[in-house]
Amino acid sequence: MQECIKRNVSTETKLRFHVFQDERFVDLNLYQYGWEQTEPLHSYGPYARNHYLFHYVISGKGLLLANGQEYAIEGGHGFLITPGEVTTYRADEQDPWEYTWIEFDGLRAHEALNLAGISGQNPVYSPASAKAGQLLQEQMLFLVNHSQDSPLRQIGYGFLFLDQLVQSSASHQAQSPRRLRDFYMKEALSFIEQHYSEDISIEDISSFCGLNRSYFSKVFRDTMGESPQGFLLHYRMARAAQLLTESAIVFYETIAALVAPIIGELTPFAHCHASAVIHSGLPLFPQSEFRSQNGE
Repeated sequence: MQECIKRNVSTETKLRFHVFQDERFVDLNLYQYGWEQTEPLHSYGPYARNHYLFHYVISGKGLLLANGQEYAIEGGHGFLITPGEVTTYRADEQDPWEYTWIEFDGLRAHEALNLAGISGQNPVYSPASAKAGQLLQEQMLFLVNHSQDSPLRQIGYGFLFLDQLVQSSASHQAQSPRRLRDFYMKEALSFIEQHYSEDISIEDISSFCGLNRSYFSKVFRDTMGESPQGFLLHYRMARAAQLLTESAIVFYETIAALVAPIIGELTPFAHCHASAVIHSGLPLFPQSEFRSQNGE
């Protein structure tokens, strides 16, 4: 993969784009990032993303169409697109955008964006000062320019980006003291981490926390930005992927034990298909093909 260009590249180079190919991280994961000098009237959408997508506009101007509104975005500002939200963004005809972007998600993403004061309902980022915005730009371009670094190091750059996004935002929210719900979430995440490979239910997790299921689900979604069912499913899949890529030999029984609890959460059609694979005694994935696609 060709390494991204720096800010002072020749004008012939107008786009650098990179895909992050390691999905084993839970607190924060990157999906793709890049830099572009857009063409006049360049647009994207209407389209719904699966993850958070943040653009920082270095120069130029354009429009973001979201929530039935138009937001004018110019140099020194940015905009956030949230998962599942249908948006369109378009560069100006006379003064098109130059921007850098990062697509990301994870346990800490929702919390960080709340602290930055930006969301699907309030998608425009404004820096507290020109210097603060410049530091955010530099942090994002640093990641773009170091795409060849190790996955762990790139995740570190991602955390630095999130921290700078929070600290530089004009709508930055002060972090409140630890609340009782933080304690519940810590207990829930600890329980999931220790028992994810077992046939646990949301009732099991809520009971462990001493809460009824309805209230627990609300607290979990408000804090984590995802339902407990969705989080448990994604966590199991992430751990299964990690096992597949890291183990020298992957036994069928081990993978089946990880995937079996997920089967009950699938649609009837997917349930029948997955159950057939499980009980056939065949591996869920062609192991050699999977490893070759993951750099092994």
